[in-house]
Amino acid sequence: MKLLLKFSIIIIALIGVVACIEDGFSDSPSDQPIFSVDTLNLGTVFTDEPTPTSRFVVHNRHPKSLLISDISLSGANADCFRLNVDGMSGKNFSAVEIRSNDSIFILVEATLPVADGISADYEASLDFITNGVKRSVAIVAHGQNVERLHSVIIDKDTHFSAEKPYQIYDSLVVAKGATLTLDAGTTLCFHDKSMLIVRGKLISNGTPENPVNMSGDRTGNVVGDISFDIMSRQWIGVFFTLTSKGNVLKNTIIRNTSQALTIEGTPYEDYSKTPQLYMLNCRLRNSGDLVLEAYHSNIRAIGCEFAEASTGLVYLQGGSHNFNHCTFANYYLFTVISGPAIQFAHISDDAETGLDDTSGYPYLEASFSNCIIYGLGNDVSHGDLTGTNVFFNRCLLKGEGENDDNFIDCLFDEDPLYYTVRDDYYFDYRLKPESPAIGAANPSLTLPDAATDGYGLARGETPDLGAYVFNSQE
Repeated sequence: MKLLLKFSIIIIALIGVVACIEDGFSDSPSDQPIFSVDTLNLGTVFTDEPTPTSRFVVHNRHPKSLLISDISLSGANADCFRLNVDGMSGKNFSAVEIRSNDSIFILVEATLPVADGISADYEASLDFITNGVKRSVAIVAHGQNVERLHSVIIDKDTHFSAEKPYQIYDSLVVAKGATLTLDAGTTLCFHDKSMLIVRGKLISNGTPENPVNMSGDRTGNVVGDISFDIMSRQWIGVFFTLTSKGNVLKNTIIRNTSQALTIEGTPYEDYSKTPQLYMLNCRLRNSGDLVLEAYHSNIRAIGCEFAEASTGLVYLQGGSHNFNHCTFANYYLFTVISGPAIQFAHISDDAETGLDDTSGYPYLEASFSNCIIYGLGNDVSHGDLTGTNVFFNRCLLKGEGENDDNFIDCLFDEDPLYYTVRDDYYFDYRLKPESPAIGAANPSLTLPDAATDGYGLARGETPDLGAYVFNSQE
């Protein structure tokens, strides 16, 4: 009897619980699902290849379950898009249930046909019929035609134009004796594990209004609001070999790499007239390793940004280098930064690390003037440069220090106050109005080529430190 009584109590309790749950479906036309978006924008995507998957959520905020009688695509471009509704793939769906205060995911992807011109907009309507009422979410995508290159070797002088992007698979090689010229606005999109190898010459003619872009070929967001634009290791990078001379990068952005830009030089080469690599108002950022590696080469970098890399920013082993009005800022997101922003090797007989005494190669010569070196981690690998040919002249550095024969008229332990907010995935190394770098540069050290920055702003008679001119209109 006691067992029967307990069983009866349990049954009654369960009946009570079930009674508290509204069963059945709402049939009221006023009870409708709530969409997390009214327009799902897939962004700009390459034609003739599958897009990344986008998604939105359909909520039921009502006390009874909703039965969506039909979910389907309509419109002239409906066939371009594919659906996944609550884990099921297809084109049309019927009798889709959403329980009270629950939700389902709608996943959308597309393969857009090649546009008649350079690009085109594609639209469809995703229609939901619930309790006799039709409601819709607009699906839009901008399709961009692209020139696909698979393991291409440039063996004669060639121009790439800005008419449409180039998607690089495997490698793009500029052969010895050949020159590849990139017109202003040219975009190179590199697929996973691809790279650009320069054995001849690369001339990149970007402008402040139309920079040349080299990046990974993935579009959209990794998750939430995190864009692929800030993700490293999407492609390998740019590699200049020993035979590559007279390279020029102007207003060129290189990002999303594993190794970014690597240059190998000849230790006894005379670069006094023409550097092996000349960089003007370039941005190297988001690398899984360093953004710039140079081995016994010659680099002249003016108005450039070196930012966000896992193992430090710039590595110089031997060679002769000049950095003027550059910003070195490491706020890399995805690992602990393991090295100083600027790293030296083969620097002198007295250097603590990076010795290569048996080579007989000339030691490193490097000049940094009117630069900013500030970010997470240490700023330079060698705090004592006595006896070396490495000089920092009127630079702002993160670390504490004192001026001497190698650190000349520098500002130590000063925050330049970038606009960057790392926790918000926002990276902008221009200067806030209260920055101590504003008007702090030595105008006599500003090289003629540094007259304007990467945004086309003039440095004037009282220039700011770093790559960017403070803009009071921001």
